[in-house]
Amino acid sequence: MNIHMVDTITPYKHIQQEVDEAVLEVVRSGQYINGPVVRRFADDLQRYLDVPHVIPCANGTDALQIALMALDLQPGDEVITPSFTYIATVEAIALLHLKPVFVEVDPHTFNMDPSQLEAAISPRTKVIVPVHLFGQTADMAPIMDIARKNGLYVIEDTAQAIGESYRFPNGHSMMAGTIGDIGCTSFYPSKNLGAFGDGGAIFTRNAALAEKLLMICNHGSTQKYYHESIGVNSRLDAIQAAVLGVKLKHLDAYNDARRAAAARYDQLLADVEEVQLPVKADFSRHVFHQYTLKVKSGRQERDALQAFLREKNIPSMVYYPVACHLQRAYLKFGYKQGDLSLSEALTEQVISLPMHTELSLEQQAYITQQLKQGLIAKTRIL
Repeated sequence: MNIHMVDTITPYKHIQQEVDEAVLEVVRSGQYINGPVVRRFADDLQRYLDVPHVIPCANGTDALQIALMALDLQPGDEVITPSFTYIATVEAIALLHLKPVFVEVDPHTFNMDPSQLEAAISPRTKVIVPVHLFGQTADMAPIMDIARKNGLYVIEDTAQAIGESYRFPNGHSMMAGTIGDIGCTSFYPSKNLGAFGDGGAIFTRNAALAEKLLMICNHGSTQKYYHESIGVNSRLDAIQAAVLGVKLKHLDAYNDARRAAAARYDQLLADVEEVQLPVKADFSRHVFHQYTLKVKSGRQERDALQAFLREKNIPSMVYYPVACHLQRAYLKFGYKQGDLSLSEALTEQVISLPMHTELSLEQQAYITQQLKQGLIAKTRIL
């Protein structure tokens, strides 16, 4: 059985004519940088997210860096973020000579634990960066309350949760990435809304911030050859915008297909006590960028299970094998083993199964059957 961790080919086949025509429109126009296709995609994304300002950029990491640059932070200012995340979140902070301050995550949802924030705030704290990991929002209501009480900015890392929505305690819902001061996302090909190359975008409700973000993306310039601030060169090329414009029309269907696949996994694995299934918070509409299990007994058993699945031609991934605070490049910030024990434990327990829009019941039945066999086999081996 040919099972892919991510399938980027079959979804294209479903919309091939639309995509090909959109790409040819760009090629025939000769307008590859910015231009009407990029603007049209930004306008469509604004409407989809119900946010007044969308600034396309070159990739999700650039989006995070540009968002931080727009806040006029000073070297040594502190940015609170989880350690259990992809390194880009922390990389953008460190590149600007800011100090990442790591907080624990909820061991069930894997997202930032708001109860840890108050203790992490110091006079140098300026920003909180929650990460909407694996397709589920962090609990934004208490995060925003704490930020506002302490005069802090909030930048949402929405790279894995485009199309997800968060429901506040009063019942009001907002799209992920549009709740904080700035939201950032990635259009890497494997994302729920993926380009055919790199791409990213930044969202905000603040008109002044939007103007600044756009200027930073364009070499710090609002008028050609006149530069008001230090900026970067970060643009979404028109061919990627054309692809994304087509795929945006299908994003809700893609996310529904992922939810359906996750529900099938849940049903097929309901009787497996050795693993914790993904926990869906009441406030969130999980879009399942990943379907991530937690092997309760730890690294040795998790690694043995992954090896067993590999023998059965079933791909899996560990997102992430090392917490950010223990990565060699970030040891200079003073963290050591044991400082964030929950995050460290997750790196030894998590395993993600194939997750994409094209998974069939037959494939998932085979995956889960072999996973159960693997858990039995690794018990015998260990």
